[in-house]
Amino acid sequence: WQQKRKEMAEVNTSQMQDELDALNAQITKQGSTVRQLKKDGAGADVIEEAVRALQALKISATELSEKLQGDEPEFNRKSFDDLIIRKMFVVPSFEIHGGVKGLFDLGPPACGLKAAMIDLWRKHFVLAENMLEMECTCLTPEVVLKTSGHVDRFTDLMVRDPQTGECFRADKLLEDAIDDLLEKNPTMDSATKDEHLKVQRQADAFSPEELDKLLLQYECKAPSGEPYSPSFPFNLMFRTSIGPEGTAIGFLRPETAQGLFVNFRRLLDLNAQKMPFAAAQIGLGFRNEIAPRSGLLRVREFCMGEIEHFVDPNDKSHPNFPSVADKELVLFGRDDQLGSGKTKVITIGEAVASGLVNNETLGYFMARTQLYMEKIGMDPARLRFRQHLATEMAHYAADCWDLEIKSSYGWVECVGHADRACYDLDVHAKATRTPMVATMKYDTPKEMEVAKLKFDRKLLGMAFKKDARTVSGALDALADDWKDFEPIATALETDGATTVDGFEITKEMVSWEKTTKKVHEVKFTPSVIEPSFGMGRILYSLLEHSFYQRDMDEQRCVMRFKPQVAPQKCAVLPISSSAECNSVVDEIAASLMENDLATRVDKSSAALGRRYARSDEIGVPFAVTVDFDTLRDDTVTIRERDSMIQVRLPKKEVPHVIYDIVHSRMTWDDLTKKYPVVQVDEGEGGATSASAAPGAKTVVVSNSRGRFSRPAEAEK
Repeated sequence: WQQKRKEMAEVNTSQMQDELDALNAQITKQGSTVRQLKKDGAGADVIEEAVRALQALKISATELSEKLQGDEPEFNRKSFDDLIIRKMFVVPSFEIHGGVKGLFDLGPPACGLKAAMIDLWRKHFVLAENMLEMECTCLTPEVVLKTSGHVDRFTDLMVRDPQTGECFRADKLLEDAIDDLLEKNPTMDSATKDEHLKVQRQADAFSPEELDKLLLQYECKAPSGEPYSPSFPFNLMFRTSIGPEGTAIGFLRPETAQGLFVNFRRLLDLNAQKMPFAAAQIGLGFRNEIAPRSGLLRVREFCMGEIEHFVDPNDKSHPNFPSVADKELVLFGRDDQLGSGKTKVITIGEAVASGLVNNETLGYFMARTQLYMEKIGMDPARLRFRQHLATEMAHYAADCWDLEIKSSYGWVECVGHADRACYDLDVHAKATRTPMVATMKYDTPKEMEVAKLKFDRKLLGMAFKKDARTVSGALDALADDWKDFEPIATALETDGATTVDGFEITKEMVSWEKTTKKVHEVKFTPSVIEPSFGMGRILYSLLEHSFYQRDMDEQRCVMRFKPQVAPQKCAVLPISSSAECNSVVDEIAASLMENDLATRVDKSSAALGRRYARSDEIGVPFAVTVDFDTLRDDTVTIRERDSMIQVRLPKKEVPHVIYDIVHSRMTWDDLTKKYPVVQVDEGEGGATSASAAPGAKTVVVSNSRGRFSRPAEAEK
């Protein structure tokens, strides 16, 4: 009967999960509809009705999700946050001065973890793929970001307190004012309440003038008691001036990519004109978030790792794709988001072959990203790739997939993978009139249809003055391929004039003839495949995925970092505070550090179990214990953090063993087969002996007389 009840519960849970997936798909579809309505300028009533339907779906999904999660163990945020602060993984910046929202300092453990993550990122991507790494300036001239479109993006409507100058996000003030009004008037009739909610739901769609009127209508007052200033657009980039005159405007970069794009020509030359190739950069980005929240997930200063893979737009294959073609990924395609609401597990080879993922290069980097996440210790069950919906995609993008990591905040975008086509190089080329092109040489010459041009130089000179050469150059570039020039020719024949790169060309200025010629090479503007890593978000997610509490003892918190990324690789602990033991501890620690292994030494008087626990809290994977046997036979024990199993081995072999495990040349299981396994009582100084670990040959017992080994059989 119990088995039957269990089976029935599992069936019921499965059915509820199917319902939730279907609801989530409807939410995605309805959300896309709302965004499109706003983009198309639909009427307020139509938008309001669509938003109401979206909210009803979200309420149903929340209720069903709560039922499903009722039996699942909750993430212990209180213990997690306490550990993060107490062990100084992350702390608020300028804390003693009151702190600043959206700014955090990384303490010693997180610095070590981040450095190891970045080191592994460089090895996994930059070194393995022979990428060209750069370090570009964080300070960027306005003209660069104007060209890329950033100056006109990232704007929200703001208002200001006239007395203090403090700024606030206007739509959020309106939403909060309506919440306060409804809370103070619980007996308000439903029709009036609905009218207020209708205004609240459209808060982010109002024009500045409409928002100003509504803020006055709802009597929104600044902290000083005066009405707010008129609304104005606020750009989320940090603006500054370059030089003492203050006339040159600059910004702290919102992304690292632009430095790579503007250096494309030099990078191509450095790569001996060979295509395809990739450039990479890791560094800081800045975004002046209005309402930073969710800890490290939304901050004002963040570390990014970006790769720009330049490729022929007509050939996006990747030579190394076969090496990852069989890698299975969890994909959440746009059709599934709008349909079943379910993810699918599929090899990246199948995904590319079926057209679900646009091309091999994009798929290759998605698979490599998954492998990187697994390598640093992320839980594969909490990783998925979500495809951008049509309403989310930039007009120039061919395909976009976000690697999302599940944390206590839900699914969070941590790595973007975008096929940005030729957009970035094109806009910089047009703005600077600098050709951003690559060349592909043919093995054998090809016949191509081209346009043979003849210019009226006098007319060009009179019309364009110093820009005459620029105009003729632009036409010559189009004439290299009849397919590109044909629309220009048609417009000139039909209308007598057309526009090229902002210049109006008339039929009298140029004549042409369609012809063929043998070409040995072709020039093209490369497409860009861009994986963009939010290192801060990845770091936070890794902290959550690594955190757990010992069974039967919630007070003992552990960080399950992999040896490859652990901030400190090994702890060295003496069983006694005697000079002899401390001397051996110092010797072992020095030998470990000579092998570039970050080492923690704890000679405190706390019980051994307590010192083990301290190391566990910061994720140290191994602990070497110097005991009385060490003084007699030069052997020590090495304890593995998660299993708490120990092996005894010669002291001189410790550095090589730890080094091999950290560099994935050996596993802990290999070690337990090579050396005698022991188990130690990790109590806070009690005399209870420990039971032997499976396969243990000896067991180490601690009591008031000291610490000694016994045969495992004797303990049984």
